[in-house]
Amino acid sequence: MTEDTHQKIEEPGIFNRGIIYAIAGVALILVAFLMIMTMQAGQGNVVPSAACADKTITYINENLVQQGSALQLVSVAESRGLYEMQAQYQSQNIILYTTKDCTLLFTNTVNMSSSPAGQQGQQAARSPVKTARPAVDLYVMSFCPYGTQAETAMKPVYELLNAKTGIRVRYITTISGPTVDSVDSLHGPSEADEDLRQICINKYYPEKLWPYLESFNTACYPLWQNSTALTSCRKETLATLGMDSTKIETCASGTEGFAILKADETEADKFGASGSPTLVINGVTYSGARTPEAYKQAICNSFETTPAECSTVLSSASAAASSGGCG
Repeated sequence: MTEDTHQKIEEPGIFNRGIIYAIAGVALILVAFLMIMTMQAGQGNVVPSAACADKTITYINENLVQQGSALQLVSVAESRGLYEMQAQYQSQNIILYTTKDCTLLFTNTVNMSSSPAGQQGQQAARSPVKTARPAVDLYVMSFCPYGTQAETAMKPVYELLNAKTGIRVRYITTISGPTVDSVDSLHGPSEADEDLRQICINKYYPEKLWPYLESFNTACYPLWQNSTALTSCRKETLATLGMDSTKIETCASGTEGFAILKADETEADKFGASGSPTLVINGVTYSGARTPEAYKQAICNSFETTPAECSTVLSSASAAASSGGCG
């Protein structure tokens, strides 16, 4: 995994210096008037995070980067009333921020509640944490296209490394009460229901979760806006894989699935996993490419002793739309 020390746009050697200084000047003004501008932006039209990310990356690539090079988006999520974008440029990790109406771009913020030394410590904490058996959590929303693509990329990594590590799929929701009826998900109630079903599949048929995800994401997920077709496809998938659909539905609609989903919400909040997908390895949020090989390398870099399986080279191909996120 590339060292996760985020290089800011204003650092020399990334973009043309004259434009860098112009952006840095704007960034200083934005930091000084951050609260005012955020409030003003909130009064305008809020642009969806994925659309804003596309606009931002396009703007930078057309106006700010060196000719023949390009900035690539890794993820986008809401953070403190702004959009925070993780990106890569010439193998360097970069953080960008925009207002939610997608009119203002800047490249850094200053947390005045902590000392500079404390902020340096936070940056250092982003380096890989090594353990004997890395804990790997992939946070997704079941109807997020970027999340399903991340699952596709992670599946061969799971098959290669799961005997040596714990790779889990976890779910991003908002829970406001004590029952499944209080679960809210970005793509509506049907997504929350599917999150719960997948949790219950993992509880009762853990060896069949990844085959289910592969089949569901290919055949059923595209039907998510057609409830009748989605239900039929899901039942067929469960039957094909030899799972008891009644057991799954009972778990998903009751306290069993809800308790696990509530635990996922707690952990997602702990690590700031608000955008789908978010990969957390040993408590460190990953911000690299979403390919089987990149995921494998990130996990392998988190072992105290690298297992032999890490010498296997996986695909470095990524999905066409694998640079965005839902959040």
